[in-house]
Amino acid sequence: MRILSREELGTIVQTPGSPAVSMYMPTHRTGDTEQDPIRLKNLLADTEGQLVDYGLRVPDARQLLEPVHRLLPDWDFWQHQGDGLAVFLSPEFVRYYRAPCAFQELVVVGGRFHVKPLLQLFSEDGVFYIVAVSQNQVRLLQCTRYYVREITPKNVPSTLAEALHYDQPEKQQQFHTTGPGGLTISHGHGVSKDYDKVSILRYLQKVDRGVNEVLTGERSPLVIAAVDYLHPIYREANTYSHLLDEGITGNPDGLSEGTLKDRAWAIVQPYFERERTHALQRYQQAMSEGLASNDVKQVLLAAYDGRVSTLFVATGVQVWGEFDSEHRKIRLYKQKRPGAEDLLDLAAANTVMRGGTVYVVEPHQAPGDASVAALLRY
Repeated sequence: MRILSREELGTIVQTPGSPAVSMYMPTHRTGDTEQDPIRLKNLLADTEGQLVDYGLRVPDARQLLEPVHRLLPDWDFWQHQGDGLAVFLSPEFVRYYRAPCAFQELVVVGGRFHVKPLLQLFSEDGVFYIVAVSQNQVRLLQCTRYYVREITPKNVPSTLAEALHYDQPEKQQQFHTTGPGGLTISHGHGVSKDYDKVSILRYLQKVDRGVNEVLTGERSPLVIAAVDYLHPIYREANTYSHLLDEGITGNPDGLSEGTLKDRAWAIVQPYFERERTHALQRYQQAMSEGLASNDVKQVLLAAYDGRVSTLFVATGVQVWGEFDSEHRKIRLYKQKRPGAEDLLDLAAANTVMRGGTVYVVEPHQAPGDASVAALLRY
């Protein structure tokens, strides 16, 4: 499976397909995983019915769904799940994603893929990352408050010795603390071999390049976990814009993923809360200045035009309708019907793809209890 990154989200949003099938369901990482293929089988039956309503013949609908049907007996597939599974399927496109959050069961068939359930992973208070670095190991972890999983980046050296194997560095020497900003690198920190700062910097630059390949296009915060002396060197090597100033100190090699996640959460939670509070304050001020809206039609047009800087959208809520972008006409429906799409999803997708920030919130947490609220650039 692919890593569900912001770049992947862009691919999903921009991939044409008719019919485009989007399926979401909760899954089990451990425990009662036998329920999951049964749940998917039931969703496939629902999807087949929706495809027929969309205009496909039954044999064509079943042929389209065949790649997903093949997952049902795949024991290994179900043993390696996250908290949620997202499936995107069209005549020329098939993608599956394990997600670190539990989705509500949902099937949407339309002229494009439905992505709003994914947006909680790209909210400013959604996912964060940890890079745990020592001279003997590198781990990159994708986390939410309740979930952690390790990602294996390509082109990241496993150890410092591996990174420098072909570099043929000049004489290695130990640094001793000589005053403020000096370095002490010793066996007491759990280091098996002493290297000079230049060698360690080369190592961490390679780690940084590998991490950035994974986090391309991301804006989620990154927390470093390392012994004290590696923090300033990693920050010198770092090119990722959202590395937080505070990190986890101490040798991370002996810490479990769960422990690292909990320690990082203590760092990122105030960051998330501060950013969200500022966004709400800006929205309230912008309403008085005519630079905010909670009208679905106005918000959708603004998002399509790239004028939404920050969007609050309610999770688990759909507003069905049709959007004629050529004539800028929007029609709202009281319930789902063939050809309709979730206009909240469309607004959120356009906001993300045009560089805006999306906060996926519970309905009662949205400004004014509206299903959608937007802060406008102009």
